[in-house]
Amino acid sequence: MLTINNLVKHRGTQEILSGISFKARPGRVTGFLGPNGAGKSSTLRILLGLDRATSGSALINGKPFAELHNPLLTVGTALDGSGAHRMRTGRAHLRWMARAVGLPRSRVEEVLELVGLTNAAGKRVGSYSLGMGKRLGMAAALLGDPEILVLDEPVNGLDPEGIRWIRTFLRERAASGNTVLLSSHLMGELAETVDDVVIINHGKVVADGTLEEVTGNHFTLEEAFFALTSEHAGDTV
Repeated sequence: MLTINNLVKHRGTQEILSGISFKARPGRVTGFLGPNGAGKSSTLRILLGLDRATSGSALINGKPFAELHNPLLTVGTALDGSGAHRMRTGRAHLRWMARAVGLPRSRVEEVLELVGLTNAAGKRVGSYSLGMGKRLGMAAALLGDPEILVLDEPVNGLDPEGIRWIRTFLRERAASGNTVLLSSHLMGELAETVDDVVIINHGKVVADGTLEEVTGNHFTLEEAFFALTSEHAGDTV
């Protein structure tokens, strides 16, 4: 489980996060949404140990990221592209990661096949398209077969076949009891994938519930999102 509890973040005199709290639960796909500058990236960075909170906590199975014994085996992440050196091949990048945590080379080949990147694994990452880079990032996230996935814009740059694969794969992961937290600006696709939705705006949670609860009287998730994040939006739902 991922537990965000009263998370506050100051940057200078600016308050980036103002007491954010929510949970992403096992067996569920949770969508995490917010306009640019809402604090979504700051929340994810704190959760994954890349930044520090002013107060509050962001816990993975009850522990901060820094206290996880072997993070790659607990939580898989895909943020800001593949994270690979442009001059390395996709296979070399994954082998380096696998070696660092004691995983066999066979696992590298398994995840390459799983994300449909086997034929491009010998090419340098700098030659990858945006969609191929997303697939490599997903392969890295899956390398340790973690019970938790945290993904930022996982379908950006993918073709329709790749988008369908991601949707099906994430639904299957959740159905197996795993926890999935993902963000995306593709509201229609997100609505096809998630069970729960958390929306933040101006550093505060403005909606937290099942997809049906959050959409409420609105026809689509996109309509609910814009209604809740507009300048005249009401209180948290």
